[in-house]
Parts: sequence; C-alpha cells; structure tokens
Amino acid sequence: MSATNKDMVWVFAEQSDGELADVGLELLHKARTLAKKMNSEVSAVLLGHEVEALTSTLIAHGADNVYLLDDKELKDFRSLPYANLITKLVEEKRPRVVLFGATHIGRDIAPRVASHTRSGLTADCTELKIETLTIRKVEHEDLLLQIRPAFGGNIIATIISPDVAIQMATIREGVMEMGEPDSKRKGKVIPVPVALDPVEIAVKIIEKHQEPSGVNLKGAPIIVAGGYGADTPEKFQLIKDLAKVLGAEVAGSRAVVDAGLIDSERQVGQTGTTVRPKLYIAIGISGAIQHRAGMQESQKIIAINNDPEAPIFGVAHYGITGNLEEVLPKLIAAYKSQLH
Repeated sequence: MSATNKDMVWVFAEQSDGELADVGLELLHKARTLAKKMNSEVSAVLLGHEVEALTSTLIAHGADNVYLLDDKELKDFRSLPYANLITKLVEEKRPRVVLFGATHIGRDIAPRVASHTRSGLTADCTELKIETLTIRKVEHEDLLLQIRPAFGGNIIATIISPDVAIQMATIREGVMEMGEPDSKRKGKVIPVPVALDPVEIAVKIIEKHQEPSGVNLKGAPIIVAGGYGADTPEKFQLIKDLAKVLGAEVAGSRAVVDAGLIDSERQVGQTGTTVRPKLYIAIGISGAIQHRAGMQESQKIIAINNDPEAPIFGVAHYGITGNLEEVLPKLIAAYKSQLH
C-alpha cells in the first residue's frame, strides 16, 4: 500500500469560530512521526467558513497537504454535513490512518466516518505507533498500534485493525506533545468542492451560547494537586493556600472531584485533563495509573504522601513522606519567606 499511496496519514483539524483546537496541532506533530515510518505524507482536513488563513498554521505544524472544505454551511459544526463530507473524502483518497481529537466534535464525527467506511476505530488513545506485523502467517504492512488504558486503567491495551484498509483513532487533548511550528515549511492547500444534500443541512443553528472555561490546566506552568489524602475541606484548603503562594493552578484526582472538593474541569488523569507543567506538586495522591497517565510527563514532580510505598513516588523527581497537615504549613511558610 505504501508504494501506491503517499498520502496516508490524515488529521482532522478541528476549529471553532476561526480558532484551531490545540489537539489537532498536537496530532499533526505525532502524525509526522507515524508518516516517517510509513514513508508517507501528512494531510490535515479543515472544514469551516472563511478559514483558509488557518492553513498556514497547519502547514507550519506538520501538514504537507491541507484539504480545505470552505462553505457558509460549515461555519458552525453540525454532525451530518461534517461527517458526510469527511466520509466522501476518505472513500475517495483512501488514507491508511485518520486521527481525530477526542473532543465532543471528534467523538461525534469519528464513529460516523468509521462506520460508513468500514474502518477500524479505537477511542481515547494515549500512544500511537506504526509497525508491520505478521498475524496468522500473513504480513500486515503499516499497522496502527492504538494504545490506551483499559479495564478502568488497570492495564494498557494495544489494539490493532489488521483486516481493514483504513485505521482510525481518537486521541485526548494534551496526550501528544505539541512541537514548535516551523514557519518555513511548505505545503499544498487542496480546495475540495462542497456539495450538500438539503437533508444534511435540515438542522439549523439559530443561536449558539458558549461559556468559556475559567480554568486552563494545560497552560499552567505550576500545578498543585490534591488527592484522597486531602479528603476534607480543611485539608484541601492547605493545598489552595500553597497554590496561591506559588501562583499555581489548583487541580486534583478523581477522588476529590467525587468528594465535591473541586470542579471536574480541574481533574487531572485518564478521565480528566492531561498536563505537562514545569512543576507538578502531588499532595495526598496515591498515584494510581489513571492519575499518572495525566501528569507523568511533567518536567518536575514533587510528591507528598504519608505512605512511603505510594506509587506516585515512582514517577516523582522529589518525594516527601509525611502528613500533609504538617508538611504543607512548613512549605507555605518557606515559600513566603523566599518570595516576599
């Protein structure tokens, strides 16, 4: 397949109101790694209205080609026109790999496209690789290894789709690292005619209300996170106090979200946000694989836990064994003396 089709790795470039979603740019950088293994090109698929200016950003982040579907009917996302147009393009060009962000839009489109094209699809991947494998004495070239946590995060599963020509995956935001853009890169913009059936655009968007999130964990340089060990409002207040002194964002594990101590948008982990801050301070967090999956790529990790055998110490650069009610006041006092 590699010899006949050089345009084999595609990324859905999600945008809203003329602003590209970070996850599409993250996937373009990962796609370059996959494409290199396949001796292939990388293409982005961009839908919207008056969004041609975004193509230069996609090329700078790794796209060799940008399929541009620009029409006033695509200004706001609607499932049918977006999914059907991508399906037609996939059926025509037959890429080997198609990647979507695991956003609300990506999770809406990907199963529709996979179903229509009879493609393999794995959701919420945390890693992707390309390998040529022999299965039942048959060699399968350019297989996408779709790696994700399974069984509640207790194991890491590698899923393959050897019996289909097209392999698809959704990947959560922040899992893949976004590299630096290269403004000198050259790429090709390929306009794609947009022809929609009236049935596809029967649903009209009358008004759109979108409340921006007040939390940006992905962009925070310092995060102070609490876990089950900070299971009372009084204990968690110490975490907030430390974060305030450091100018950090407050986050937590699923346990403290379930306890109502923080909002779900501040959850870090497999079912929350994946972060890569310069400093991550984990307080009272045991370090189950579900949480580690969302923060283990942090540049520096400090763990504070009263259990010396806690798994979090396995990924921490520095560890403090002790009761948070004793350790945190001392840390807060020390930082205040240094910062003021």
